[in-house]
Amino acid sequence: MSSTEEAVVEESGEREFVDGDEGTVRAEEEASHSRLKERRFSRLDSLDVEANTVPGMGHAQMLSMAAVVQLAFQSIGVVYGDIGTSPLYVYASTFPNGIHHPDDVLGALSLIIYSLTLFPLIKYVFIVLWANDNGDGGTFALYSLICRHAKVSMIPNHQEEDRKLSSYKLEVASRQPNRSMKIKEALEQSKVAKTCLLVLALVGTCMVIGDGVLTPCISVLSAVGGIKRVDKSLDQDVVVMISVIILVLLFSVQSFGTNKVGCMFAPAILLWFLLVGSIGIFNLAKHETAVLRAFNPMYIIDYFKRNSKQGWLSLGGIVLCITGTEAMFADLGHFSVRSIQIAFTGVVYPSLICAYVGQAAYLRKFPENVSDTFYKSIPDPLYIPVFVVAILSSIIASQAMISATFTIIKQSMSMGCFPRVTVVHTSPKYEGQVYIPEINYILMIACVVVTVSFKDTTNIGNAYGIAVVAVMIVTSAFLGLIMLMIWQTQLLVVGAYVVVFGSIELIFFSAVLWKFTEGGYLPLTFAAALLFVMCVWHYVHARRYAYEMEQKMSADYVTSLSRRVGVSRVEGMGLLYTELAQGVPAIFSHFITNLPALHSVVVFVCFKFLPVNTVPAEERFLFRRVGDRESRMYRCIVRYGYTDTRTGSSLEFENLLVESLKEFIQSESWWVDTKISEEDEHSSKESAKEELAFVDKSRAAGVVYLLGHSEVRASKDSSLFKRFVVNYAYDFLKRNSRQMTAALEIPNKNLLQVGMTYYI
Repeated sequence: MSSTEEAVVEESGEREFVDGDEGTVRAEEEASHSRLKERRFSRLDSLDVEANTVPGMGHAQMLSMAAVVQLAFQSIGVVYGDIGTSPLYVYASTFPNGIHHPDDVLGALSLIIYSLTLFPLIKYVFIVLWANDNGDGGTFALYSLICRHAKVSMIPNHQEEDRKLSSYKLEVASRQPNRSMKIKEALEQSKVAKTCLLVLALVGTCMVIGDGVLTPCISVLSAVGGIKRVDKSLDQDVVVMISVIILVLLFSVQSFGTNKVGCMFAPAILLWFLLVGSIGIFNLAKHETAVLRAFNPMYIIDYFKRNSKQGWLSLGGIVLCITGTEAMFADLGHFSVRSIQIAFTGVVYPSLICAYVGQAAYLRKFPENVSDTFYKSIPDPLYIPVFVVAILSSIIASQAMISATFTIIKQSMSMGCFPRVTVVHTSPKYEGQVYIPEINYILMIACVVVTVSFKDTTNIGNAYGIAVVAVMIVTSAFLGLIMLMIWQTQLLVVGAYVVVFGSIELIFFSAVLWKFTEGGYLPLTFAAALLFVMCVWHYVHARRYAYEMEQKMSADYVTSLSRRVGVSRVEGMGLLYTELAQGVPAIFSHFITNLPALHSVVVFVCFKFLPVNTVPAEERFLFRRVGDRESRMYRCIVRYGYTDTRTGSSLEFENLLVESLKEFIQSESWWVDTKISEEDEHSSKESAKEELAFVDKSRAAGVVYLLGHSEVRASKDSSLFKRFVVNYAYDFLKRNSRQMTAALEIPNKNLLQVGMTYYI
């Protein structure tokens, strides 16, 4: 929170704080006391009715063209490494058994051209990017956008004060208000709908994490395969071994951070796009310009007529040309919509089209080389430079997906959908750059196992295609709902979107699913295991929250409990952590029962993650009183977005909390009823000064963190499956996850824990 004093504005029957300058307000009061009296002041004593909020930040300033171009240049290295390395393996995956008809090359090229045009260009660049959440993209951004417009979160911790956040923008069109309201009510009243939305978001998340395993495997393996042309005596086993060494080295340097590992990303990938585009133009001019006929979509129809089932199955290879498309949306938070659009339309799209057209021209003359199209089509003088850049580009593409996996795991933790793991922030400048050691080692082992087991890109491509298309289907489903409920798009347009993109995505998905036994089982098995972990963790988390809501205590009961005979107040400040945003947790009575003493100042601290991407630091803390002023008990809700990072050390957090608490107490002294006398008004301000001094004295006496060490068990009447989920699966995950005390960096000497068992 800011250090400025806060004044009050009465508007539409609701009171809200507005930043003001403390010195100015005080000077105005001394100069003209009547001016202050004209406002209606009232004492703030309940967060359920009134909140200490800060006015919203203004709209983001328009970036200059130079800044947009700079961001576009940077995005080439971060966003487009995956889709940029696709020319290494697309034709080989499309024709694993060779080319049986010369025009099949034209049919495949036509499919690639229109796949790149329909999905990355039209769907993502011109439609999906606008469905961002205050500049952030990805599966969680879409889910969070829906959660803000309809109360579909499985954890009922919504408060009206949250809607006043500057990042809590609810810009709903007014074209079809009745339709939007009906959809919203239907979602809020249906538990099945809420569950389906959550599961859909988790499925998309699992598939993106699956990309984090498969992208390094297929990118590095296909790039290293070019070494066989340098030394023809080398076999595939050597290629696999070199790929494994590169992968191990790549994961070993993750702890240094993305900023240090990828400082040269943009120039290298830009060079890569220039090389593949130029080589494509060279092959087109040298071999056969007639392949440009593939821009006629009739060649797609002829291709399917000629190949029927095999043509349909080849879509599993065609879809690999759009791998990495989701990265344009997922990595949007680091750039801007306009910069992503400029980079793709100005550099990436034309370079890829030229690359695929050039390879097709080469294959028309040398169809027998389809298994190694990329490297065989490179002119001899450029082979070594292109080979080196290909290796570097594959590493960059892998790095981008690994970093995205770390980020999405962190977001999943924020939403209560993943066990706590160690999150290391590798850059003091860029908050989003994180490293998770446990996940890093799991990814490394998975990548090595997949590379050694599959050995070639064909079967890995079958697995890769499932993950890619599944994420696109999830995005389409969420976007369709956003069009109906938030954008209020005309039904005809929504129908056209669903028919065109949804039907093609389902056709692609059916083709990759057909190859289930040829590698397609890998992402589905991985996603199923990951989905089980996330669902178990979130289910128990939601049930535990519901149990605490049922057992919560009223403020009056807490006040009477603190004044009970035998309960003494000792000097110091106690911070009791709870997940409840409203009410006092039942574990508080356990503290009093086991230790009949209470600190002179008690603050109930709740970390609350909202369905927004970020909460500005000045709006993070929200305070209320628990009981009357003499109780010296407060509630503090610390609000975060799903991309935010918790405040660092416990000492840093203490400082911020205490300063915010003092600002809250000071702000109360200005809420004075117009009917009271000046003497009472003066008394109120003197009382606030005494309370501020009391808080400082209690803080100086020492701060103790009060945590509940809870154990969750299934109730006796639970089913066998529920007992397995709660008593064994969740218990295993919890015991092997990072402890709350370590996550909050609480010193052991300042920690007090009391055990409690929850039966759900």
